[in-house]
Amino acid sequence: MATSDAVLQVLSGAGPRSFSSDLCFNNLDLAFRSKHIKYVKKRASRHMKMFECSNVQQNCIGKHWFKRSGDGDLSVNATIKRLQLLRCKCQKAERVSGVTTEGGNGTWFVDGAKTLNLNGAVNTSGVLELGDTQQLMREKEVLTSNGSLNKEEESLATNGAVGTGRDASRKVSVNPTEEEAWELLRDSVVHYCGSPIGTIAANDPTSSSVLNYDQVFIRDFIPSGIAFLLKGEYDIVRNFLLHTLQLQSWEKTMDCHSPGQGLMPASFKVRTFPLDGDDSATEEVLDPDFGEAAIGRVAPVDSGLWWIILLRAYGKCSGDLSVQERIDVQTGIKMILRLCLADGFDMFPTLLVTDGSCMIDRRMGIHGHPLEIQALFYSALLCAKEMLAPEDGSADLLRALNNRLVALSFHIREYYWIDLRKLNEIYRYKTEEYSYDAVNKFNIYPDQVSPWLVEWMPNQGGYLIGNLQPAHMDFRFFSLGNIWSVVSGLATRDQSNAILDLIDAKWSDLVADMPLKICYPALEGQEWQIITGSDPKNTPWSYHNAGSWPTLLWQLTVACIKMNRPEIAARAVDIAEKRISRDKWPEYYDTKKARFIGKQARLFQTWSIAGYLVAKLLLADPSAARMLVTDEDPELVNAFSCMISSNPRRKRGQKNSKKPFIV
Repeated sequence: MATSDAVLQVLSGAGPRSFSSDLCFNNLDLAFRSKHIKYVKKRASRHMKMFECSNVQQNCIGKHWFKRSGDGDLSVNATIKRLQLLRCKCQKAERVSGVTTEGGNGTWFVDGAKTLNLNGAVNTSGVLELGDTQQLMREKEVLTSNGSLNKEEESLATNGAVGTGRDASRKVSVNPTEEEAWELLRDSVVHYCGSPIGTIAANDPTSSSVLNYDQVFIRDFIPSGIAFLLKGEYDIVRNFLLHTLQLQSWEKTMDCHSPGQGLMPASFKVRTFPLDGDDSATEEVLDPDFGEAAIGRVAPVDSGLWWIILLRAYGKCSGDLSVQERIDVQTGIKMILRLCLADGFDMFPTLLVTDGSCMIDRRMGIHGHPLEIQALFYSALLCAKEMLAPEDGSADLLRALNNRLVALSFHIREYYWIDLRKLNEIYRYKTEEYSYDAVNKFNIYPDQVSPWLVEWMPNQGGYLIGNLQPAHMDFRFFSLGNIWSVVSGLATRDQSNAILDLIDAKWSDLVADMPLKICYPALEGQEWQIITGSDPKNTPWSYHNAGSWPTLLWQLTVACIKMNRPEIAARAVDIAEKRISRDKWPEYYDTKKARFIGKQARLFQTWSIAGYLVAKLLLADPSAARMLVTDEDPELVNAFSCMISSNPRRKRGQKNSKKPFIV
């Protein structure tokens, strides 16, 4: 890439905010009472870091670090110095009060100061603006004169519908599918120490094989968390964020079995054990899985990225910035960033990962630099930049973060983009070019352009390819990576519209009878055998191999709302609504047109349920999507324009002497 180090020297620009150093006694925080921690004995030849909670003493433990002494007793590892200990009383945390509308979509706050007008009601600290109050009173008088306002409605009108989203939602009639979805979502909630902490992956009463579907997965909980936020139920999301932070790996890698420092688990399970010496008493523990029990034994790269994205969404929606300002949360963010920004052998700004490290958690030929991870990485970097507290220890990290944002956005937009014009360009590539100004920088051979792509590419529209490595371009369309590139701003505005144009143009392939294809096309024949290892679950047009996943509805909806094209998402939701409840909310669908329920799909899959609910809630209140959308920093736009102007394929314009970036 024709860039110099100077172009990446972007000044950090985190804005000031109040920063709380009171870790244990903030009345908005979960209060954790320290009790004791121990390692549970090895089970199935693996170590489990667990957090214990006695149902007798009603005490829940924060995360201490212990090591086993020579005689087998547990002793404190004095070398571990943590800044704080999360403490709780095994009681339900105080609700963060907020103003909600009758649809359950609460008034959410931007940057803790600005308020966003939702359905015509702007509120700060639960007090309506004068104009809004007068309008409500006028409406009240009209309704009262018609004799149509009961006492409960009068109270809501007078007080601006202050209360929980669940209370307000009772006044709104919803369709049977939504009612069923909410009932199923609430039935999937997992409790720890008496408080909600997450949702299990699936609650299928017809399946005798549970496997790990009874665990709380970080990536699976994201749509559930967003649904609860939109409903004004913040406790479960807050608890999830803080408890998963406790499970984060704080120990550096000592051997091939220890998770890297800062790694978030793929999932966790609440287990119950009898207390030592008392058979009548039990304790609850959180048992995390960092991939050592997963199929393929691959650590999750996306868990920490999703955690950061949900953390920002929680602050935006609830207005409670105290969580992201906690020292332990700030430290957790920094550890995730340092893990992702660590120097290595790879010279690309994209993250180098192996197969199975994201939503596609089986061998599917996405090892290298898959688009899904890059889109989530970019989104998490922008969210972290917004939330990191300005302090001396963050300066170097913010500088590295900004540098990566510039390089990553340039790399993806320039080298991953494909449309009919770019396809013609690749078709005429010269190979074996050796120079800094080479056009075919990755030595892509024109024969890689597949016949299906030539026929499939529409005249209008384009997309970001699935992967890029030396002499290899994965031309498959991956839905999550492209959709989240739109949401995060990794794709330019023109590219974002072109991606939606392509989805619209190829509706029968990508949506068909049930949205949305996880990728297109499927690997078939000998290619399927070689790339997937003849995976019997990833047969063509099934599961990760071009199966259709209803959970992708919510991400499509956010992207369409951002680009002011909600009709595309509404059309997809209407299609899903016709079948998904009748089919018992399956995990995925099979065949090219998604006509069959997946052959091994779990029924009552939680993120299928939550994805549908989030799509419906956002279409009803599009302004709420802002908690997930990230806007590009002007400094990054300036730096990116400098990098584009340095590209030898583009005509160089007159240099702007005011630009602080040198190429």
